[in-house]
Amino acid sequence: MDAHNNEDAPQQEQTAPSGDMLLPQLVAHLREHRATLRDDWVKRIHDSHLLEAMTPQEMVAETTSVYDNYVEVLETGSVEALQHYARDLSERIIPRGVETHEVVGIVLLLRDVLARSLFEKYQGDVRLLNRVLDAYEPAANRIANTVAVSFVDERERVIRQQQDAIRELSTPVLPVRERLLILPIIGVLDSERAKQLTEQLLRGIRTHRAKVVVIDITGAPDVDETVANHLVQTVDASRLMGASVIITGLSPTIAQTLVTIGVDLSKMNTIGDLQGGLEEAERLLGYKVTRKGVTDGS
Repeated sequence: MDAHNNEDAPQQEQTAPSGDMLLPQLVAHLREHRATLRDDWVKRIHDSHLLEAMTPQEMVAETTSVYDNYVEVLETGSVEALQHYARDLSERIIPRGVETHEVVGIVLLLRDVLARSLFEKYQGDVRLLNRVLDAYEPAANRIANTVAVSFVDERERVIRQQQDAIRELSTPVLPVRERLLILPIIGVLDSERAKQLTEQLLRGIRTHRAKVVVIDITGAPDVDETVANHLVQTVDASRLMGASVIITGLSPTIAQTLVTIGVDLSKMNTIGDLQGGLEEAERLLGYKVTRKGVTDGS
């Protein structure tokens, strides 16, 4: 009888599915029960109060898409395809107000829903169940991690774009006429904004082939020593690009700061107000400046 059992053991090992065959079996099971499992997943999403920013139609479309792509990545194991899918998912749902914890939450819920389904299918054979979970869990965890990282990266990219757009709006370089730019500065001028100001201004000088730039800081309440020095560097950099800089709207506080820190004022052409600065700029460009209501014969 012992000999008979020893003979049966190798035969049983040979008929057991190999590790390479387990994932295709799992994928087939998950596709066969797609509708039921997706509905169970959606119910758990609702119960967890996730994706509430989405409409019911959007929820159906996105959960179906996520489910199908999830199963496909389980089947292929393609990290590149997973990353591409995760980026696409992030681009679609971030504008709808979906938060990072919601994306991580729904992916983990899907992982658990599918794991429960596999447990129910294979619970009659503990050894096979363990091998199934050993094949499924690493792949499922890799999907969850990749989606989470991709979503965070996409959110950071969107935030950077929004910050850049805000900075562009807060420090616009405006072409007034041919070869003349004006840069009105409004609000607090910190080191980071001062650096971006210089970059935008130099790009504007090159793009518009400007010869004169008027920087109006009437709306800047104060600057510290670092920013004041950066302002001087901006003037020097503009001069190297072939453009003269006129600074208008210096407040008494800012003027005192420039004097206190020992800024070489000979490098800075300052005019009291914006109107005077524009008139000086036009004079430098060779335009004849005539005040409204004043004629040559008066």
